Amino acid sequence: MATVNVTDSSFQSDVLQSDKPVLVDFWADWCGPCKMIAPALEEISDELADQVTIAKMDIMDNPETPGSLGVQGIPYLALYKGGEKVAELTGARPKSQLKAWLEGEL
Repeated sequence: MATVNVTDSSFQSDVLQSDKPVLVDFWADWCGPCKMIAPALEEISDELADQVTIAKMDIMDNPETPGSLGVQGIPYLALYKGGEKVAELTGARPKSQLKAWLEGEL
């Protein structure tokens, strides 16, 4: 399953009300490290499709949600389970580290 795009208006239903854990990647088009991890997140999305949904939120197009959550730097990954943030990671990492971190939190 490919990553899904989440917006300010869909965050509540797509992330907080999801019956499956959701990893949200807060990113921007001008962010080099964000572009570096994007392919890894796509691969992880396919590999862990039955366990987690990986969503992407462009902070430039959707400033309300990142602002209310206090997102300070990107890439910023936040894992939500049952409507609650349970883990977070800031900065780019190799795919192996991203996947190991995520699996450890699921």
